[in-house]
Amino acid sequence: MENLKFSINASSETACRTLVKTPKFSFIIDEPPALGGTDEGPNPVEYIIGALAGCLNVVAHLIAKEMGINMRGIKIDIEGDINPGKFSGASAEGRAGYHDIRVFLRPDCDADGDTLAKWLKTVEERCPVSDNLANPTPVKITIV
Repeated sequence: MENLKFSINASSETACRTLVKTPKFSFIIDEPPALGGTDEGPNPVEYIIGALAGCLNVVAHLIAKEMGINMRGIKIDIEGDINPGKFSGASAEGRAGYHDIRVFLRPDCDADGDTLAKWLKTVEERCPVSDNLANPTPVKITIV
């Protein structure tokens, strides 16, 4: 199977607000006032965990269908911790990104515990966003 290529174009509207365009959609990434923004959109790290929720939803339903589970819906809560010292320049220690991300799934279905454990294992193995967050992905940033 051929790889799928996804791409976006983005431009800064202010020092904290970014306009992102996909081939069909546009969205704003901003920061809250406490971080210098105007709160006109989620911040970058909220988009990361939002993308994780969206991907988990799609993959979880796909796998439920494959397993014959009648998935009526899924509630997804995600939280993560970031120490702002690194990205703000206040500290050279630690990571700039999430230290850990915690996902809480509440599937609305009739599957038993053993079936849900197999379902969850498969969801974790096949979710592309979760894979990108859990494993190193080469990122090459170039000035053009």
